Amino acid sequence: MDRSVFKISVGIAAVFVLIGVLIPEQLGAAMEVAKGFVLEKFGWFYQLVATFFLLFAAFMIFSKYGKIKLGKQDTKPEFSRPTWFAMLFSAGMGIGLLFYGVSEPISHFSAPPIGEGGTEQSAILGMRYTWLHWGLHAWAIYAIVALALAYQKYNRNAPGLMSATLHPVLGEKVKGPIGKTVDVVAVFATLFGVAASLGLGSQQINAGLEYLIGIPNNFTVQFIIMAVITALFIVSATTGISKGIKYLSNINMSLAVVLFFVMLILGPTLFLLNMFTSTLGSYVQNVALMGLRLAPFDANEAAWTQGWTVFYWAWWISWTPFVGMFIARVSKGRTIREFTIAVLLVPSLVCALWFTVFGGTGIYLEVVQGLDVSSQSLETALFFVFQQLPFGALLSVLTVALITTFFVTSADSATFVLGMLTTGGKLNPPNGVKVVWGIILAASTLVLLASGGLTGLQTAIIVSALPLTFIVLVMCYGLYKELGKEYKKQMNPDWKKQEKAKPEKTAS
Repeated sequence: MDRSVFKISVGIAAVFVLIGVLIPEQLGAAMEVAKGFVLEKFGWFYQLVATFFLLFAAFMIFSKYGKIKLGKQDTKPEFSRPTWFAMLFSAGMGIGLLFYGVSEPISHFSAPPIGEGGTEQSAILGMRYTWLHWGLHAWAIYAIVALALAYQKYNRNAPGLMSATLHPVLGEKVKGPIGKTVDVVAVFATLFGVAASLGLGSQQINAGLEYLIGIPNNFTVQFIIMAVITALFIVSATTGISKGIKYLSNINMSLAVVLFFVMLILGPTLFLLNMFTSTLGSYVQNVALMGLRLAPFDANEAAWTQGWTVFYWAWWISWTPFVGMFIARVSKGRTIREFTIAVLLVPSLVCALWFTVFGGTGIYLEVVQGLDVSSQSLETALFFVFQQLPFGALLSVLTVALITTFFVTSADSATFVLGMLTTGGKLNPPNGVKVVWGIILAASTLVLLASGGLTGLQTAIIVSALPLTFIVLVMCYGLYKELGKEYKKQMNPDWKKQEKAKPEKTAS
């Protein structure tokens, strides 16, 4: 096993953590400068590539390549379609949906990208932009990377590495320094992308504990939360994917479904159904315009787009090695058309329903009942809404438990993926490697929280995702090249014999 990627990645991560411990303020200031530079200079780039990935995914659905199967032509899917859909649903769930479930729609409602806040129009607009950030664009990014990983794994028997997806373009160079650099970039994008989710989770667990039992909401408490849950997810990671992640994922699924339907029933059900229908029409009508909006003539509107939309595109790109590997792992035997349609539509629909129920309830409480939901902080908005509903305390306890299990499964899966990326694609990385990455992941999260809080988390995502974006673009080109050959192979199994039988051209 080549340990060079592991050694380089751990070394750089250790230096980052050490700097954060010794000079957190200077690290925070440097990251803020880097964030401003990337947002100002590359915001247009993120908008264009996110739209390109959506168009590329649509091309995969409607082109002749949609018939190609991931695996041999006689390969059968490993999981039934309902089970597969449920797994895609679980990939779409996470700490972010709980953290932003109420807070993002209500934030856009009170401070929309366009026009006056606090109106009926801004309510639909706010929900529509939330759907944009968590909908088709996001899942197109995941779908493309997952498709490239699955194709290389099942059709070319390549290792589960980001560098392997570039083989059609770079050839054997992916086994040298270029490939190692690609894998190191993927490691750090994954590290910071997941660290952001863990940071949000520790903040919201702290907010829930403050609401339930009065524990102060500060960095010290968040440090203790991180320490306890780090121990939990390292134990889970070392028990293996078949035990730890499987059991916790089942618990996650059950708790999330229960919480969703309880909120739908206890909340303003008819209002939420009407909100969903209205937002759906508005989203379909404006999705292209929203996905390319930058507001070059209005600095405030431009700042809104950079702080929300561009941040999300970077976040999803940074998560692609993590989520892409999971989706690829469970999708063997599917055709490209079936795969892309499912990955685009199933999680997007789940996210749309989730935000409509949670965010719509928050908007209803403010517009109809006159409560000041929008003044709550991002991490406390959900618990404030629970206070206004029957069984609010029970819902808060359930949510803290759900965030905790999401926290553990996200970190557990991340250590598994980081282990794969740094051990040459091993399907079962050594426990020692997973423990090292678990400790680094927790330490990086604490450093980012200490040096800049939510801003520090956002900065790490935006900066680390930029080089990975170029890698994914090359990946798209390589996938397109390979599918041309695969189409000939699967549609005409004798094409290689025919190619060899052709007479060679002679020089005149």
